[in-house]
Order: sequence, then C-alpha cells, then structure tokens
Amino acid sequence: MEYHALNTVSLPAQTDLIHVEQRPQRQVTLKSPATEVMTDLRVIDPISINEDALLDDAHARMVSHGIRLLFVTDADGSFAGLLTATDVLGERPLKQIHEHGKRHKEIVVADVMTPRKQLEALNLADISRATVGHVVATMKDLGRQHALVVEHNTASSHYEVCGLFSTSTIARRLGTSLNFVRVPKAFSEIEHALLHEE
Repeated sequence: MEYHALNTVSLPAQTDLIHVEQRPQRQVTLKSPATEVMTDLRVIDPISINEDALLDDAHARMVSHGIRLLFVTDADGSFAGLLTATDVLGERPLKQIHEHGKRHKEIVVADVMTPRKQLEALNLADISRATVGHVVATMKDLGRQHALVVEHNTASSHYEVCGLFSTSTIARRLGTSLNFVRVPKAFSEIEHALLHEE
C-alpha cells in the first residue's frame, strides 16, 4: 500500500491549547455506559508514590496534582495499594501517633495506605456491559469512594489495574451528590472515633 502525505493547515492567531477539564463532555445519566465515568488508565498514566515515601510528601503530591488518590508501589515498582485523601487526613495518622508513638513527620505511606490484599476490584469485562447506575449501586454497597477496574492480561497471566471510578467524578458528571462514606471532619470526631474503637 502506498501512503501519501496529509494536508497541513496554518495556525491562526485564535489557536488554543485544549485542557481535558475544559473539553465539552456528553450528558451522563444513570443509564449511560459505565465507561463514560471511568478514568481509563490505559490512556492516562496513574499518579503513584512509593510506599516508603513520607506521608507529608504524598499529601503534597495530591495537592499539586489536584487529586484525592495515589497508587502506591513497592521497591520493585509493583502495585502495593492505594492511598486516599481520607487515609492522609483521617484517623489513620492519629492511630500511628497514639499507638506507635510516631511523630506526624515520621509517618510513611505504608503506615496508612490500604494494601493490595485488602482491595477488591471490578472486572473490565463486566464494566463494558454495565451502566453508571450499576457502578453507583456497587460503590454504595461497598461504602467506598473509589473502585478499581482490572483486566486479565493473557500474555502475562496477571491482572492489570486499567481503570478507576471515583464518586466525586461520577457526582460531577451526573450533576448530583453521592455521599456514601461520611468522613469525620472535625478533630473531635476523629478523637472520638479513636477512643471508642472496638
């Protein structure tokens, strides 16, 4: 097959750089395909941090990228777990201080993250046939603000994390509120939770 050169156009003065958040998005309803609200990690590189990194550095990375979740890797670069803003700002750091006598600046990601073995994920094959409503019902049932999506790589016979759902993203696209997980905001609430744990 013979290939021919494509036509080019001169760039006028009114040429803009497009930003993902400014791109017009299709109207989403509960009946829309689930993939409409999935962050596709096959086309967007996940932002990660090492499990040995300081918690303060992880928080700074979240703030600088405007995100509320980091993928955690181990020394080999393998997926080790998740770190959410709730893990960083909630009761887990206080537990480390009270139970292990650590100072806040000594706490590392591994101390407060949710390790891989405690995580569950949705299968991409199921997601490809599901609607936004199915995802909302699943996340409500799990009481989670995030849900991972995995795909089985037949070549390596490994599962690969290929997508992510976030209730904040879904809520924004639906134009509604999805508050399944109540996060204690005030220090007194966190302290109460710590003192009255089973």
